[in-house]
Amino acid sequence: MSTIAEPRAAQTEITELREAIFTLVRRYYDVAHVRKPFVPGKTRLSYSGRVYDASEIVNLVASSLDYWLTLGPYGDKFERRMQEFFRSSDFVLVNSGSSANLLMVATLCAPELDQLLGDSGKPRLKPGDELITPAVTFPTTLTPIVQNQLVPVFVDCEIGSYNINPALIEAAVGPRTRGVFVPHTLGNPCDLDVIMDVARRHHLWVLEDCCDGLGATFDGKLVGTFGDMASLSFYPAHHITMGEGGGVAINHSRLKKTSRSIRDWGRDCWCDPGKNNTCGKRFEWKLGDLPEGYDHKYIYSNLGYNLKPTDMQAAIGLVQMDKAAEFIECRRQNFWRLYEGLKPIADRIVLPAVDARANPSPFGFPITVREGIDRGKLVRALEGANIETRLVFGGNILRQPGFKDIPKRIHGSLQQSDEIMRRTFFVGVYPGLDCEAIDYMIDVMVRSVQAL
Repeated sequence: MSTIAEPRAAQTEITELREAIFTLVRRYYDVAHVRKPFVPGKTRLSYSGRVYDASEIVNLVASSLDYWLTLGPYGDKFERRMQEFFRSSDFVLVNSGSSANLLMVATLCAPELDQLLGDSGKPRLKPGDELITPAVTFPTTLTPIVQNQLVPVFVDCEIGSYNINPALIEAAVGPRTRGVFVPHTLGNPCDLDVIMDVARRHHLWVLEDCCDGLGATFDGKLVGTFGDMASLSFYPAHHITMGEGGGVAINHSRLKKTSRSIRDWGRDCWCDPGKNNTCGKRFEWKLGDLPEGYDHKYIYSNLGYNLKPTDMQAAIGLVQMDKAAEFIECRRQNFWRLYEGLKPIADRIVLPAVDARANPSPFGFPITVREGIDRGKLVRALEGANIETRLVFGGNILRQPGFKDIPKRIHGSLQQSDEIMRRTFFVGVYPGLDCEAIDYMIDVMVRSVQAL
C-alpha cells in the first residue's frame, strides 16, 4: 500500500505547489504589469504591442514547470487549434512569420513534390520559375523567392488599399509564371475573386501572406483559406502573440508531409518528439543511396531547416487565441473610429479604401498625404505628441539597398508603389488603445494637418 500511497502523495504535493505558484504569478501580474491610466500627450500611443493579462503568464509558467523546452504538447494543442480555426488540412507552427513565408516557398520547390503532387495539375517550382508579387511588401515576403532561385514578377499596388492592383495580375502572367504570392497589407484583404480566377485559369499556386490579417474575411470567407498555403505571424505587434512565432495553414493536402519535413531539418521521419517508431519500420527503409535499414530518424529527403518555436511560446499563443475574436473586433472598432474622425480632413489625406466584399482585421490605419502636405512634417508632429507612426514596410521594395540588384521582372509601371513609399504612413489601432486614446489621435492629427 505504501508504494501506491507515496506517488499519490507526491502528485498531490506537486498539484498544490503548482497552484501556489500560479497564485503568486497572478499577484505579481497585478502589481508589476498593471496598466497605467492614459494621459494625453504623456502616454506613448504605440502603433501596436502586447495585450495580455495574468492568464498568459500563468500558462507560460506552467509550461516552464513541465520543462519540455522544445516544441511539444502545447505546440500540438496550438496547431490543432489553428487547424480548426482555418479548417485547413494542416497547420505547421514555426518560429516567425518570416520563417512561415520561407517554409511556403521552400515547400513548393522541394523535388519530392514531383512524386507527391502526381496529377494534381500544378508542378513544383524550379529555378527560374516566376511568382507574381506586389512591389510594396515586407522584405521577408520577397526574400524566400530570391533565396530559392525563383524570379519575382513585380506588379504595382493601389493607394487606398495598399494591396496588389488586381487589374494588372493577369497581364503579368508569362510562360514561366507558376504562382502568385500576395500579402493582405495591414490586414486589408486583396481582391481574392480576381486572384483565384487568374490562378485557376493559368494553373498557378497561390500563397497568402496573412501575417497582418488574422481573422480578416473576403466575401464571408477567412483570408488564409483561399490559397494553397497561408502564413501567419505571432510577433508582439500582430493580432495575437507568442513573442517570436508564426505558422503556415496548409490547404493543399499534398503539401503537408513536405512542409513538416522542411520545418524539421528536412527529415523523412514524422515521429513526434520523444517518439521513435511511428511508422513501424524504423530500420526497414531503403531511401536514396543509403544502405537498407538505415535509421529512419536520420534520413533526410529535403533541404530543410530547424524552424520550430518552443513549447513555452505555444503556451502563450493558446491563451491569446482565446482572446482573438475580442482583439479583432477592437481593432475594427478603432479603425472605423479613426476613419470617421478623420473625414473632415479627407481633402488633405487619402483615407483607407476597403472593398465592399471585405471585412478587414486591421493591423494599422494607413494614411497617404495629398499634394501640398509634407509627410515628414506630419509624422514629426504626431511623434512629438507621443503618437507612434510607421511607414508601409519597405515601400517600393526595389528602392531598398538590399534588393536593387536581385533577379526580377517588372510588369508595367510601379508609380503607385513609389507614391506609397513617398507619401504613406500608418498609425495604430491595436487593442491597447481605448476610445480616449483614439479620440486624442484624431484631435492631434486633424489639428496637425490643418496647420500644414
